[in-house]
Amino acid sequence: MADGRELLYFDDSEPYVSGAATRRLDDPRPLPDRFAPVVGPDGVARPVTGPELRRDPLTGDWIPMAAHRMNRTFLPPADANPLAPARPGAAYQDGEVPDTDYDVVVFENRFPSLMAVPGVPDVVTRADGEELWPTRPAAGRCEVICFSSDPTASLRTVSPRRMRTVVEAWADRTRTLGALPGIEQVFAFENRGKEIGVTLHHPHGQIYAFPYLTPRTRTMLEQARVHAERTGGLLGRDVLDAELRHGTRVVLESEHWVAYVPFAARWPVEVHLAPRRDVPDLPALTDAERDDLATTYLELLRRLDLFFVDPDDGSPIALPYISGWHQAPVREGRDLCRLHLQVFSVLRAPGKLKYLAGVESAMAAWISDTTPERIAARLQEVAR
Repeated sequence: MADGRELLYFDDSEPYVSGAATRRLDDPRPLPDRFAPVVGPDGVARPVTGPELRRDPLTGDWIPMAAHRMNRTFLPPADANPLAPARPGAAYQDGEVPDTDYDVVVFENRFPSLMAVPGVPDVVTRADGEELWPTRPAAGRCEVICFSSDPTASLRTVSPRRMRTVVEAWADRTRTLGALPGIEQVFAFENRGKEIGVTLHHPHGQIYAFPYLTPRTRTMLEQARVHAERTGGLLGRDVLDAELRHGTRVVLESEHWVAYVPFAARWPVEVHLAPRRDVPDLPALTDAERDDLATTYLELLRRLDLFFVDPDDGSPIALPYISGWHQAPVREGRDLCRLHLQVFSVLRAPGKLKYLAGVESAMAAWISDTTPERIAARLQEVAR
């Protein structure tokens, strides 16, 4: 790209699959190199600085400080959608994709929370000399994945063939990003709906390469370690087997995948989708498992969009959701982790959201507004 970021096309249509044609590969925008020195108000050029990580001394969590994101794009008009393909015949537009069409595309985020700056070593220092204030560069990588060139589409409405391409892109980026120096974890996810806080309505997700283990992964890894020491079993495997034995909360089964509402679901709508075979991450899936995932995931999204109906006319309400892949870390505890997808929604009823207020936000002490069995019963009902 014009500022030095990387963009990758993932194609499933001709003439691109066969190589008879190539997508546009030049970026005509007059963007400065993102790592070029920055001239300040005093006229002095200084080296560019990236986001910073600060460690919370009370929890041990690393917190990215990415102040430049305050000015990122927010709900632009349709004619200024940066994720849409270039307009045919247009000499220039400030969009991220230079071609006039694409199948699936991945590129580095223009406003990343994590970014490795060349020449800046990833070392821990102490802010103001205080032992309690460790800081280090947020030397990771943030990518955007666009599921369709159609800004009115959604992941649920893409074809199984296109969904299969998305799966391939997730697996490819997980493998590639996990091989970068200093990366500890790769997280592919999607935010959908204004209720979630989406700032661009174009169908897209994100992929983060973290230079540290996230708090939830650290907690899950510790639970898996304790379970293995106590029983000798793989926690993710034993959870899936327990759900299959009882079946009450199982909402969808295919040859290679099982979807179920977890026993201790936190959210008003929550589903986990797990492979039948023990695999650590998306790259470890076979072609058959990836093919099956494409159709199974679309069926799960179809049912989720039927979960709530408008009380006035009975029409389905498109569910706002967060969907994310829990994968084994790059190095630590890979033998303890098992791949699964978590999909959940903040919508607890039509027009009503679950807000994370006092106990959830301050204490991380969750209180469910429903039961997992009720969630499962509704998803089983809409399957018919």
